[in-house]
Amino acid sequence: MPVEVFVEVCRDGAILPRYANAGDAGMDVYAAEDVSILPGETVVVPTGLKLAIPEGYEIQVRPRSGLSLKTPLRIPNSPGTIDSGYRDELGIIVNNSSEVGQNQLKDEKRTLDEKGNKKGTYIIRKGDRIAQIVLQVVPKMLLTRVASVKSIGMDRGGGFGSTGIG
Repeated sequence: MPVEVFVEVCRDGAILPRYANAGDAGMDVYAAEDVSILPGETVVVPTGLKLAIPEGYEIQVRPRSGLSLKTPLRIPNSPGTIDSGYRDELGIIVNNSSEVGQNQLKDEKRTLDEKGNKKGTYIIRKGDRIAQIVLQVVPKMLLTRVASVKSIGMDRGGGFGSTGIG
């Protein structure tokens, strides 16, 4: 059963998120303006949208697998959480994982590509699909203080990485 999420368009030409296919879990989110991201830089890409997420839900921002595979762009805080009380513009945090080598930095001509951009700069264009959003139910936790958790439920033992790699 679909859950109604109200959306306000706050930038001209912003594109509403949409499912690419009927069975998709996430809706594609689009950039609302052109953004250049230098190598190693992290920026917020505006979407031109404000959401009214119902209480008891969150929207998770996740990378698009094709974008992660084919470009140096990463969603560094994935999954990012948009809380139900947030009412400002949805921005997608994007990192350009490209690097410019030290040799390139010494020769300014070699740091520019054929269009005059610094090598490794990635340009997101208005209307590009940049991430996906997934609506999730968020139950509230009730924390109960106990003397020891070892006697409650299953104890798998060990610590971080204790079950080995792979």
